[in-house]
Amino acid sequence: MELNLLTAISPIDGRYRSKVENLQNYFSEYALIKYRVITEIEYFIALCELPLPQLSSFDKSKFAALRKIYADFSVADARRVKDVEKVTNHDVKAVEYFIKEEFDKLGISADKEFIHFGLTSQDINNTAVPKSIQDALEIEYYPAMAELTAKLEELADEWTDIPMLAKTHGQPASPTRLGKEIRVFVERIKEQISQLKSISIDAKFGGATGNYNAHHLAYPEINWDEFGTKFLKNYLGLKRSRYTTQITNYDNHAAIFDAMKRINNIILDLDRDMWTYISMEYFKQKIKKGEIGSSAMPHKVNPIDFENSEGNIGLANALFEHLAAKLPVSRLQRDLTDSTVLRNIGVPLAHTLISINSTMRGLNKLLLNKDAIDADLDKNWPVVAEAIQTILRREGYPNPYEALLNLTRVNTKIDQQAIHTFIDTLEISDELKVRLKLISPHNYTGIY
Repeated sequence: MELNLLTAISPIDGRYRSKVENLQNYFSEYALIKYRVITEIEYFIALCELPLPQLSSFDKSKFAALRKIYADFSVADARRVKDVEKVTNHDVKAVEYFIKEEFDKLGISADKEFIHFGLTSQDINNTAVPKSIQDALEIEYYPAMAELTAKLEELADEWTDIPMLAKTHGQPASPTRLGKEIRVFVERIKEQISQLKSISIDAKFGGATGNYNAHHLAYPEINWDEFGTKFLKNYLGLKRSRYTTQITNYDNHAAIFDAMKRINNIILDLDRDMWTYISMEYFKQKIKKGEIGSSAMPHKVNPIDFENSEGNIGLANALFEHLAAKLPVSRLQRDLTDSTVLRNIGVPLAHTLISINSTMRGLNKLLLNKDAIDADLDKNWPVVAEAIQTILRREGYPNPYEALLNLTRVNTKIDQQAIHTFIDTLEISDELKVRLKLISPHNYTGIY
């Protein structure tokens, strides 16, 4: 069968492709090849600008044409690289040969042996992949998270003054405000995004085993350590890990994946809270004409967006966890186990973006049901017991906690009347009794 949305094995490339298709620009086979080409071209230009003696006379007006090789890199070009790979049986060497062909077209064949000069494959892979991660985060992930955070802030502002019964351990607790509960998630997400952005995206660039052996042998007068650091920073915007084996250390890759997993867990926590509020009827959901909630029960409008988000986060986090645990571990100077794992970085990021999209869709469907929220407050007057006993403590009243405990633990209905009757039995001033009777589940909501 021809590969299409219906025949794709992964739902990322099938059912959900429209939601994550931009990730093909960073994590597809085409994208990996393109990022390798970018690294090779920029490296050659950096050697010219060093300059290496043999490249000191290179016509710098050709740099634009060189950069055009990757700027205009097409799927057809990627196919050409794959055709070369069928012969070389080596993916990075195929990229080198492809670029040499392009040099021939530009009439600069004399200098083409300085393509991939002194490098090993991992100097390219461990630069191309971090660059693709950096671009995907900046162009796709951070904007999606900013949109989600902005939506939550909008809802928090809208619901700032909505009092709501809190539930701790699933039981009625001191009232809160709905807007504040949403701001909890805003603060958590912003803090973790800040931590994620503080993690440097590291790359490896140091020859076969990280020591610049070939570079130093060919040009011992050049400070290759300094060159490599400046090359990655100035040409690709990456931080170089100075001491490595043949491959990058991957520790900061792991930190990035762990940070993204933490952020996903916050979204999952939000999903479950929203799902629960819907089940409590604190929210209704907007109905879209023609949509069916259940094939058997016509009345149902299911919170499927929050459920979809939760499921995709589970898949994303399982992969993020494996990436973070596996990549920093490699036998001696190198084994190949990182290679196939790296090709799957786009998968958890795709599931993450799907989950963000689903959560956004769910949030946009919410309709506040204030009647249900108010009704829950009205039937839970015992929650003001904390307020009353705290005031009594302040006033030096004997055993206030125990007095309220005895009131609230009886198997009779504790409503407004019962609370006020209890207040009347207290040996306190009439003025304080009046003030205590002003406390209700609707106004005992604290400062947020």
